[in-house]
Amino acid sequence: MADVLIVLILLGIAVVGAAVTVRYRRDMRAARERIERSGSRVVRTDYGSIEYARVGTGYPVLVVHGNAGGFDQGLLLAGRTIDPRFQVIAPSRFGYPGSPMPPEASVAMQADAFASLLDALAIEQAAVVGYSAGSASALRFALRHPERLSALVLVEPVAPGKGPVMPKPIFSVFFKNDFIYWATIACFQPIVGGAWAGVPRGKRLTPKDKAEVRELLMSLLPVSARVDGSSFDIYVSTPGLLNAPESDYPFGSIRAPMLVVSAVDDPLALHENARALTKKIPGARLLAVSGGGHMLLGQYEEVRQGITGFLHDNGIPGPSTSQKEK
Repeated sequence: MADVLIVLILLGIAVVGAAVTVRYRRDMRAARERIERSGSRVVRTDYGSIEYARVGTGYPVLVVHGNAGGFDQGLLLAGRTIDPRFQVIAPSRFGYPGSPMPPEASVAMQADAFASLLDALAIEQAAVVGYSAGSASALRFALRHPERLSALVLVEPVAPGKGPVMPKPIFSVFFKNDFIYWATIACFQPIVGGAWAGVPRGKRLTPKDKAEVRELLMSLLPVSARVDGSSFDIYVSTPGLLNAPESDYPFGSIRAPMLVVSAVDDPLALHENARALTKKIPGARLLAVSGGGHMLLGQYEEVRQGITGFLHDNGIPGPSTSQKEK
């Protein structure tokens, strides 16, 4: 009897293991196919290869993705918050898919690489939309290449002030290995997903919200292709901006029209920091969103209209709409 029980237990483990393996391979295959379908290209620059995706034919908008992202995340975020009648150019920053981390990389070098990418695409000037951790290089671009910038939008930006930094053990365990990350999201998303996606504590999620959180978290696969960039963001560029002295980021010298979009309940990129940043930049506007956390859940249409209206108000060709400001 004992032998039969052992065989049944082993058989059960084997069946569960096989099912997990099949599901993991399916999701990884879907992640790779999603990236391949994006139509991305690679351009050679003085700062190494840059992989980017280009969608649309309207006025060019350079989209700067956040932490653990890449050109694919840029497309995802742009699809939620930028009117499709603009032309979206979404590059991978250093250390993300298709854009290797160069020796002695810096945020300033990343900004220069954006300018080099625009050169390669024969684009003289563009609007820039930086998301979350992408705000560091977007701001640096505004400071180093003002003649290339028609307008700057920062969405849920990292900004000087207080802010959480992921402990290195968590990053090392969960964000370097594809299977471990996948298994954590697949099995424990209700426990860790909210914190990792910047969902405010206690927020009730609709089925649509839950699907969008899962889509974003699964879009990070393969995390193994994003390790260098994520590590740079978490432990170099983000702390550098959170603790930035005025000499490092002379915000007062930014002259391009600027809009800062910030949810009042964002637990990752704090609203108080975004509001303070807006006051440091001459003429900058703040679009304070009433909720939605770091992902702006349920607020995409308001944000899309706000960005569109801001660009239109500043003479950028594109769809016209009114902007709701608070």
